[in-house]
Amino acid sequence: MKSLYGDEKELLARCRQGDLAAYDILMQRYEKKIYTLCLRMSGNSFDAEDLTQEVFLKAFRALPSFHGQSAFSTWLFRIAANTCLDERRRRKRRPAVLPLEKALPTEDGEIRMEVPDKTSDPLAAALNSEMKDEIQELLDRLSPEQRSVIILRDLQGFSYEEITRMLKINMGTLKSRLNRARSQLGKLYRSKEEQKSRPEHLKGGRGVET
Repeated sequence: MKSLYGDEKELLARCRQGDLAAYDILMQRYEKKIYTLCLRMSGNSFDAEDLTQEVFLKAFRALPSFHGQSAFSTWLFRIAANTCLDERRRRKRRPAVLPLEKALPTEDGEIRMEVPDKTSDPLAAALNSEMKDEIQELLDRLSPEQRSVIILRDLQGFSYEEITRMLKINMGTLKSRLNRARSQLGKLYRSKEEQKSRPEHLKGGRGVET
């Protein structure tokens, strides 16, 4: 891939020789995409910044083991996805709001979120923020493995082939995991909607008969 900054293979060769300027160019090329993935996996900007730095540090240290069997971008995203998964397993804490602006497919249809113009409608902006919180809560109740495939496929838009290489799983495992994740997400969403529609006097237990 030719660009203003030079050929990627040439940059990688220079990086292996310890050329930090060449690696800085590669970081600039992929930093925004890696940060976006880390933000969606962690749920907050503070952790995303730390994770992004950790990803690029790990990648630099592992460069001698990268021999070009896959695209550099795929290799880099694999490191990012696994770094985020490891961090979630270690912390097991609720993340902040996930920046979610796409419909999520489930077995019963899509969970869709409208993104209003925040500058013209403060009430719509508040409702939109509340919806993001709700969907974030549902995603956080998925297992780390299910959450990762939902984010990589349905939010990030990676192909099945790319995700299998990133997570080092076969196609059958990916499709099965994605189907289970979508099914579980749909169940959680239906349960939450049912709780919303339930009369208040039934939510806290049996009402008093008159």
